[in-house]
Amino acid sequence: MLDIFIIGGGINGCGIARDAVGRGFSVGLAEMDDLASGTSSRSTKLVHGGLRYLEHYEFRLVRESLMEREVLWASAPHIIHPLRFVLPHHKGLRPAWLLRLGLFLYDHLGGRKLLPKTKTLDLTRDPAGRPLKGDYRRGFEYSDCWVDDARLVTLVARDAADRGVDVSTRTRVTRAERVGDHWRITLHDRLSDETRQVEARLLINAAGPWVDRVLRELPDGDAGHHVRHNVRLVQGSHIVVPKMFDHDRCYIFQNADGRIIFAIPYEGDFTLIGTTDRDYKGDLKAIAISDEETDYLCAAASEYFKQPVKREAIVWSYAGVRPLYDDGASSAQEATREYVLKVDGAAEASKIINVFGGKITTYRKLAEHVLQHVEAVLGRRGPAWTAKATLPGGDFPVDGVEATLAALAARYPAIDRSLIERLVRHYGTRTRDILGAARNEAELGRAFGAGLTQAEVHYLIEQEWARSAADIVWRRSKLGLRMTAAEIAALDAYVQAALAERISAAAQ
Repeated sequence: MLDIFIIGGGINGCGIARDAVGRGFSVGLAEMDDLASGTSSRSTKLVHGGLRYLEHYEFRLVRESLMEREVLWASAPHIIHPLRFVLPHHKGLRPAWLLRLGLFLYDHLGGRKLLPKTKTLDLTRDPAGRPLKGDYRRGFEYSDCWVDDARLVTLVARDAADRGVDVSTRTRVTRAERVGDHWRITLHDRLSDETRQVEARLLINAAGPWVDRVLRELPDGDAGHHVRHNVRLVQGSHIVVPKMFDHDRCYIFQNADGRIIFAIPYEGDFTLIGTTDRDYKGDLKAIAISDEETDYLCAAASEYFKQPVKREAIVWSYAGVRPLYDDGASSAQEATREYVLKVDGAAEASKIINVFGGKITTYRKLAEHVLQHVEAVLGRRGPAWTAKATLPGGDFPVDGVEATLAALAARYPAIDRSLIERLVRHYGTRTRDILGAARNEAELGRAFGAGLTQAEVHYLIEQEWARSAADIVWRRSKLGLRMTAAEIAALDAYVQAALAERISAAAQ
């Protein structure tokens, strides 16, 4: 029997699993689709304090988030890096004194040590002013971090599995029922069409947008007040356009409706623009950017950039829903970003811990708080440990990316440096596991396009739960921006054949 079973393979579920197994608990986790296939791969890709949350007096959340920036950066310097944000001043919106006050708090609230502090910019002289319209003459520049969100989830899951967690993707929990002092959980593997049961003393519902549905589907008599509506689904959408500026800084733009959007350097040749905030009531399997959101993002960015952002320039878009705790806020952007944990179950019975809300930046702290509830039920096994631990491939200093790249380039002189650089930015020191003994690129096997090779594909299948081309080109990487539809289709055919061969070999 397991100590803990977790429903949900997003950042919260994987983070809880990793923390728990590292303390000595036995853990299983099921994700009905791919890791990070929901909210956790559809963010603005930031590890940030949330500057605008200060306006809603969410000081605890902002402080915790600010403190986590450098902790997460140190844990995964290959997929997280510092980013400077340029905030142009607009006289018609928030006054300069309010911005300065907010940025002063932002600099000092979270114990910043390595990230540079805020400074004032003369946009008539600074290169950051060149892409902007001429009436933006003054601005502020502050620090946060960028993260490859879906890769973060995968690396957290990989570390959890390396430590003993049974991670099952494409596996849906079809039933969870209390049997005496524990849970009996029925799992359906969607790829093999097989059903199995596991038992666990404690159940954790970290299903993100599906958290309420999981509660509703518990057997009658167990659900109690679970049928209540707990989650407010807020859609956030993004667009990707060809690169709009040459420097490596990001912009944060204030809008007349009080909302903000970001314009972020993305994958070398592109700019990511987002996000929106609107309540979502539709099918969770049919989330997509709306025409209204597209027009909003284009118009909001065009208020600042000299070059208008036009719909026809969009090369990709994505949308996700944030499962915020329903605190009764009047508007989507005012709903709390705080996470909320609810423990249900009688003292003598099996318990369920429900996770509502949360954000990528606070996933590690959320996991620590969940473990406090776990320990109250199952007893203490080991100390908190994740604050100083690195994720797979991140075992080098935060300023060590270039040294890691240089060492690998010297080790593999016949392999294109740009390919090694991309691999290091995705896999860090585990790039060696992909390149292996290859003396040149030909020895990495079949080339699928955009630098993706057979060696990398097999690594993703065997080590990172990739089961389709979409898993590889949109979540484990963003190579879909550079690959043709025919290349992606050929990749998918190869992946399916490789999986079938793997299943056949396992059955023999």
